Amino acid sequence: MTDFGLEDGFVAACHGVSSQIVPYARIIDITHLVPPGDIRRGAAVLAQTVPYLPAAVHVAVVDPGVGTARRAVAVAAGGSIFVGPDNGLLSWAVEGCGGAAAAVSLTNTALWRDAVSATFHGRDIFMPVAAHLAAGVALAEAGGELDPASLVALPRPASRVRDGLAEGEVVTVDRFGNVQLSVTGADAARAGMAPGTAITLRWRAGELTVPVRTTFGEVAPGEVVACTDSAGLVSIAVNGGDAARRLALGPGTRVTLSATELSLRTAFRFRRAHDTMVD
Repeated sequence: MTDFGLEDGFVAACHGVSSQIVPYARIIDITHLVPPGDIRRGAAVLAQTVPYLPAAVHVAVVDPGVGTARRAVAVAAGGSIFVGPDNGLLSWAVEGCGGAAAAVSLTNTALWRDAVSATFHGRDIFMPVAAHLAAGVALAEAGGELDPASLVALPRPASRVRDGLAEGEVVTVDRFGNVQLSVTGADAARAGMAPGTAITLRWRAGELTVPVRTTFGEVAPGEVVACTDSAGLVSIAVNGGDAARRLALGPGTRVTLSATELSLRTAFRFRRAHDTMVD
């Protein structure tokens, strides 16, 4: 998983390096379309995808600090090994696998490519080391042992339920414009916001009351809906539209959810600064 994009040969070069070392390995591409340098988005995508993948050597590269003093690491967790920059990118996936059992700094240059670019560690360090590990090289041979507690960890997205309110933040926005919140569907249900009810969503720039349903198609095209997504998190969506764009909700935005009654008068009440709506 990377932010390399698909317009250039970066991904193919990484595949090629692996194939030269361990030609029989199967490579599953999660995505190479993480927004450039967006470590948080990469961490969320990796953590939400790994549970559905076999035990493997996972390579993740969203590395705006490439070539600097940031460490290159490999981390063992849950029967897998995670290889990438020590910038928090791996942290949520590692936590989701039960936490780091061991970690090393990738200092064994014998496992790197002979020529190393200061700007392409994905090709020259991370992928060759991962291929050697997949071929059976022991984790300890990849470099010096690290204290797992020293690894960079991204703060977990805020989420709590109290006094009938669910408080959280926007975790990610997917390509459809669905706004994924840090509040789990189970937590929302505990606060009285289960399918068939309605919620009032509040954030700094607005307030909106929407129905809670099990899927997008249970509201009319163009209508806003709240539902639990495939990761078990509450998402705000527009049936056939882009909720993030319409509501101007982006990653990191703090939100509160509360159970409410849905009426024609309140169904699409939306208050924004300057009384404008993004559409």
